[in-house]
Formats: sequence, C-alpha cells, structure tokens
Amino acid sequence: MDRHVRRELGDFLRSRRERITPADVGLPAGTRRRTPGLRREEVAQLAFISTEYYTRLEQARGPRPSREVLAQLARALRMPDAERAHLHHLAGAPPGPPPGPSREVRQSLVDLLRRLPEAAAVVVSATYEVIAWNELAAALMEDFSALPRRDRNLVRRAFLGPYRDGRRLYGVSDADEFARTMARQLHAAAARYPRDPEVTALVDELLDGSAEFARLWAAHDVTSRPTLCKTFAHPLVGPVSVSCDVLDVADRDQRVFLYTAAPGSPSAEALRLLSVIGTQRMSVPG
Repeated sequence: MDRHVRRELGDFLRSRRERITPADVGLPAGTRRRTPGLRREEVAQLAFISTEYYTRLEQARGPRPSREVLAQLARALRMPDAERAHLHHLAGAPPGPPPGPSREVRQSLVDLLRRLPEAAAVVVSATYEVIAWNELAAALMEDFSALPRRDRNLVRRAFLGPYRDGRRLYGVSDADEFARTMARQLHAAAARYPRDPEVTALVDELLDGSAEFARLWAAHDVTSRPTLCKTFAHPLVGPVSVSCDVLDVADRDQRVFLYTAAPGSPSAEALRLLSVIGTQRMSVPG
C-alpha cells in the first residue's frame, strides 16, 4: 500500500474506534479515559491482534493487513456491511468467501465468551487454530495474544512442541488422547478443504516433523472420542480439574471449548484465583 492509502486506512480505523463507547462492547468505562470511544489496546484485544500492530495500522506505518485481520477489525469495531466492504477495499483486499476454513468468529460468540467469567472458553477453527478466547482461558492455558498466529494452532503445538516444562498441551491429563482426536479431525478437515494451501502446508509439516502424527494419519481414523473431564497442571495454582463441553458452530466449521469447575471445589477456587492473576505473571513458552 502507498502512503496515501495507509493514511486513509488509519484515519478510517481511528474514526470507527472513536465512535464506539466501552459500554457498546461490554468494557468498563473507567474514570481516567482521555480519548473518545475505545482505546487502541481495547480494539486490539477485541480483534485478537497485538496493540503494537493495531497502532501501526492507525499511524499509517503498518503492512497490508490480511483478509482475516480485516474481518476481525470489522467485527471488533461493529462495522455494518457497507463499512466492512469499504475497509476491505481500502486495504486492497475486496471481501470474498474464504478459500479454506473460516477464521472469522461471530460477534455473538465473542460476546458469549466475555460473559462467562467463571468458564475458560476458546474458539478453534476446523484446523484447531485458536481464533478467539476469553481472559480466563488465557490465564489457564497461555496468553494467545502474545503468540504469532502459527503458534496458536493446537495440533502443531501438540505434535511439534514446544512443551512447557516437558508437559504436552498445558499439562492436561488427556493430552495424548486429545492430540489423537485433533489428528483425526484434521484428517476430516483436509478432506473438506482439499485445495486450501494452509491446510495442505499444515498437514505436510506435521507429516514431516512427527512420526506419531504420520502413524495416526496413515490409520485414516476420523472418529472423535470426546473427553468430558480433564485436569490442567497449572504452574501457579496447581491442578485444575474441569468439565469439558464442546459446542459445534456448524455454519463456520468451528468449535467452542468450555472448561468449568464444580462450584465450591478447589478447582473452582483455582479458577477464581486465575481470574484475578490473569496473564500478568504468565510467561510464553519459547
């Protein structure tokens, strides 16, 4: 994009940000708000991108955003269809149907995650990329906003690492079975999106890098085996036992994972403590 287009895009984003109040998106207004509308860091949080990247876009210093980022920004800024299309055209990426698994999360689902303060919740795509989450999920698992997009893919993390302190997938008790389930469902997703280059590249990377994944892939098993309960081995609060419920979002080919603890249990108290600690003391695995 040339400088003029970058400036137009930045000005448009800023104008949309300044017209939205914190109450419009379920955020507290606070007493020291010195800017109209939302803060930049709030838009970044709602769009699941870094504050630095969003700031560069507004200041006409950022690279051309992808269609996925544009869709996330349009959703975060509550843009109607005409404004959404204008945003895409400004960025030189006219809106169109995604060639592969959808990464755009419905606003109603994002709002639902935020309204579940006692449940850790994430939304994953058909390839098990974490594409939305609430604050408790970030505290229980890790701060996904601090990770590059490729490292938010749970299948890649399960079979290719890195493992924190040698623990696979956040130390969950069913990590091995969950990894096998993801491999089966990725096999089914690859059949639904045979021409999507990202899906093909992910499968090739896993086949080349993991003998375990290659063995599971060769078995051609696409049957899911859901786990109703699991325990996270958390480095700060210890074991957290939760019920696991999975909701299918059929029209987007996405899944919502909800992790809740029995009321009054030690695990419920651990989740309450995590909701206070947040991600401020969490470190991202290398």
